[in-house]
Amino acid sequence: MLKKKERERIITEINITPLTDVMLVLLIIFMVTTPFIMQGNIKINLPSANTPSDENLEKFIIIGISADGKTYLNGKEILDESVLSNELKDLLLKSQDKKVIIEADKSTFHGTVVKIMGIAKNAGAEKLAISTIPEKNKEELIR
Repeated sequence: MLKKKERERIITEINITPLTDVMLVLLIIFMVTTPFIMQGNIKINLPSANTPSDENLEKFIIIGISADGKTYLNGKEILDESVLSNELKDLLLKSQDKKVIIEADKSTFHGTVVKIMGIAKNAGAEKLAISTIPEKNKEELIR
């Protein structure tokens, strides 16, 4: 039988089991709630990437850039950068989530995409995302 002093000994080790449980739950929550973008009705040939997709989408601010360099804000063609900036500011003021998603055709010049990202940041976007097609959906589009 253990002596009284041995039973009352202070445990100096850190129990990481609860920490691991919490981290795994958070990981699962982030994986399930991360929204992904589906293809809009503007003709944009997105690049592909190894990313999972999700069918439950929220309403986001989407800037589309077609292969010929035309810019669209939520499906509406924008002809001038200042108009894009002003309309984007208005949408971001109304939005709780200050996230802007850029859907650029894979043949669009890198400089054009960077310029649009700068306009979005200056308009007040806190997060920028670039939309891609998951690899498994790419095979379906080729057929």
